[in-house]
Amino acid sequence: MLFNSLHFLVFFGAVLCLFYALPIKYRAGFLLIASIYFYSVLIPIYLLILAFIILLDFCMALLIYKSGTPHRKVYLWVSLSSNLGILCFFKYYNFFLSNINAALNVFDISANLPFLEILLPIGLSFHTFQAMAYIIEVYKSNYAPERNLIRYSLYVMFFPQLVAGPIERPKNLLPQLRFDSAFSTVQFRRGMLLVFWGLLKKSVIADRLAPIVDQFYSNIWAHGTGQAWIAIIAYSFQIYCDFSGYSDIAIGTAGMLGVQLSENFKNPYLSTSLTEFWRRWHITLSGWFRDYIYIPLGGKKNGNLKFIVVTLFVFALSGLWHGAKNTFIVWGLIHGIFLVLEKLSGSAPSLPHHPLEKLTRILYVFFISTFAWVFFRSSSVEEAVFIIKKLFSLQGTASPSHYLIGEYILILGVIALLLAGEKGIKNFPAQYRKKFYPVLFAIVLTSYFFGIFHSKTFIYFQF
Repeated sequence: MLFNSLHFLVFFGAVLCLFYALPIKYRAGFLLIASIYFYSVLIPIYLLILAFIILLDFCMALLIYKSGTPHRKVYLWVSLSSNLGILCFFKYYNFFLSNINAALNVFDISANLPFLEILLPIGLSFHTFQAMAYIIEVYKSNYAPERNLIRYSLYVMFFPQLVAGPIERPKNLLPQLRFDSAFSTVQFRRGMLLVFWGLLKKSVIADRLAPIVDQFYSNIWAHGTGQAWIAIIAYSFQIYCDFSGYSDIAIGTAGMLGVQLSENFKNPYLSTSLTEFWRRWHITLSGWFRDYIYIPLGGKKNGNLKFIVVTLFVFALSGLWHGAKNTFIVWGLIHGIFLVLEKLSGSAPSLPHHPLEKLTRILYVFFISTFAWVFFRSSSVEEAVFIIKKLFSLQGTASPSHYLIGEYILILGVIALLLAGEKGIKNFPAQYRKKFYPVLFAIVLTSYFFGIFHSKTFIYFQF
């Protein structure tokens, strides 16, 4: 079910009314049923995968908690290997197979290993990582295992963040699923504001930028340098507004149900270093890789060489998490390489003092991230390299009336909207009704008159 659809509007309205009409003890069970329905609209058969992961991890966590030291690790690895095995099969089987075939062909070995028609379950990477976070935290004795199967099932399947995050930790989400906190009018209003702000970013910005990007990438050979620059800048804002818009809606809908999800974006394109960028972009995934892979592997503790190797490995893994294509790995490595150079050169002090210095660094980070997005969006590494060559080839552009006026004005408008509105909306004093409702009404009207409502799917659904 898509957030930007009439189906979801009716669904969430009904869920909201019934949720607050029910006694507290029935609310978790009701939301679990609602979440099952929410996911079943997409691909019902894949509910079996979720059921298997939930039952396995629920049991393994209890066994880890009750068992002695030698057995705890066995139960941990049973859980992790099962979760990763399912993820690798559905998401990476054909990718690994194609690379194995290519490697064997180098040695004139014709294996021709069989490919399978596998449809990736929506949100598999997200809820797999959330389930793994739970089992790891229990193993580390940072969190006691949940003994209520309904509540734990809801932790994995909570519909606002089921298919595209934020990726929650048990310590933050599970206690809230008891729903024993008093109703907060302010939290409800903030949630409502975030929902409509996220819809605005999706329908008014991301979906209006999409045709510009799609037109260019559908025939990269027919466009010149000007169009290439417009398209890659447009994609930078498209993917930000699309994904952060989803996160805002997820956080907002959860907030209206009395659950506070983790923030996932903090104006990443205003970062003055790549280190800061990754503290602001997809925050919950970055934190997951930091806490469960980067730090356990040693990070920067054992000299520069290990720091370089571990950093590049983690960023390559992050790229692979996004999809089973070499382009995603290259995207991750670009960020990893520039972050390593930044750290080793000491060129990223936390707070630049002069406004011009700050602006220069913001533009630098935006350029690097936009450059990397070329690989993220391209269908192959070869296509991405061709586009990058085009960016600096000074080839002719199309009619100024089509590109240099309309698209540039739109992109500048997007930038102005993001910089002016994002932080203010998220910190808006929802307790003041006289200020709150006019702002909410303005956002709703803007979405209604300028939005595109074709139930266009979110980019991160594919991951």
